[in-house]
Order: sequence, then C-alpha cells, then structure tokens
Amino acid sequence: MKIAVCIKQVPTREWQPRLNDDKTWVRDQDVSYEMNEPDAYALEESLRLREKHGGEVVVCSAGPARVQQVIREALARGADRALHVEDDALGAADAFTAAAALAPAMAEQKFDLILTGLQSDDQGHAQFGPVLAEKLGIPHSTIIMEVQVTDTSLKVKRELEGGWFQHVTMALPALLTIQSGINQLRYATLKGIMAAKKKEITKVAAPAGLSPRLKVVAMSAPQKSKQTVMIGGSPSEAAKELVKRLREEARVL
Repeated sequence: MKIAVCIKQVPTREWQPRLNDDKTWVRDQDVSYEMNEPDAYALEESLRLREKHGGEVVVCSAGPARVQQVIREALARGADRALHVEDDALGAADAFTAAAALAPAMAEQKFDLILTGLQSDDQGHAQFGPVLAEKLGIPHSTIIMEVQVTDTSLKVKRELEGGWFQHVTMALPALLTIQSGINQLRYATLKGIMAAKKKEITKVAAPAGLSPRLKVVAMSAPQKSKQTVMIGGSPSEAAKELVKRLREEARVL
C-alpha cells in the first residue's frame, strides 16, 4: 500500500506571537516551529497501517526551505521518503493554495491512501483535506477515529457531534482527515534520526499561477487583563457565589 501523509510546519504552541509590520501574519524571524499536532497523529496512523499491510509512507509538505525541519522529523519517526513543494510564498498559504500546490505532484505518485490531520494549529480551517481530495478527484472522509483497510476498500469510524459516531465503507484510493487522539504517538529514536539523513526528499517547484483564496486583513494578539473581586459573606455563602461566577461568568465549570 502506498500511503501519503500531509504534514504542516506551524509556530510552536508556547511561542508568544509577534505580528509583522502590516499586522497580517507573524514575524517569521521571531518564530520557532514544530510539526502540526493533528498531522503527527496522521503520520502515526500511516506508520501503523504500513506495519500491518506493507508498502511505503511518503511525507508530503508545501512551504519554504525551513519546512524540511518537520519533514526530517517525520522521516526520523519512520516515514520512507518525502515530497516537498518548496516555495517561500507558501509559508502562510491558505488551505486552497496549499492543496493546489501539492495536488499536481501528488497526483503523479498515484497514492492508494492519503492521510492529513483534521486541521492546522495555526489557521484551524479544517479545509485542506477536503480541498485536496476534490483536486485529486478521490473520495474523502473527515474526523476519523479508526481505520481498517482491506484489499480494495476502507472501513472508517467518524466522530460526530453529541458523542455519536458514524461507520463508513469507502473505496480506494481515498483521503482521510485524522482526529487527534486516534493513537499513541511514537517519537524519533537516535537510530531513526541517523537514518533520516539518508532518506530521499524530492523537491518540486510550486505550480505557476497560484493565488490565495483567503486574504488576512488584520490580526491582533490576545490582550491579557486581570481583575480582583472580593466576595463577601459567610464561607458557605462566598463558596456558593464563587461557584456561580465560575460557571456563569468565567465558564470554567
């Protein structure tokens, strides 16, 4: 089975965002990056499917040269080779542009199964997977919690709202967007890190004529604020009032 897994490089969660001068994205020179967490679960699922059914796992990513940081990490975790559509303009690309950049190169590979994370930690649109499937002309299913593969088809378990699930049978080739928590992530070993240095990364130029479908007009960093409130009354009265405020105002209960 030939499996592709799409990964994205995103700013680390602990990083405090600093915006560029025109307030449309973060300052690239101040950012530390990591692998998008939902994509890490997609990568792990692809490795488990390969272990069960054989074949190869190909990591696919679009972006500037710095994206090779997470590509090498994916190779160190066990992926066989990588496909990198390299272009500086794809560093902050929307879902449509990223899918349009990857689709031609991925179509040539004729993958049996394509996995992506459910959404990205930076933009969070959850649209990349469905758009890529449409461009490749293959069926897709989203929010996947379980994958079973037969010779010519898939059986998947989708997470719905309200604690409900849906079981779907699909023909191959197909694309799935993987929900975080579907599996237990593995991490790169020293042996894997050394082996990754010798694995193939195929660089492909981005297709001509790519234009963003989403325009960021302005961004702002969250503003921190604090306020001290003294709650009077007896201890039991104060406790009841505190619980009420935590539930109705802070909404943490």
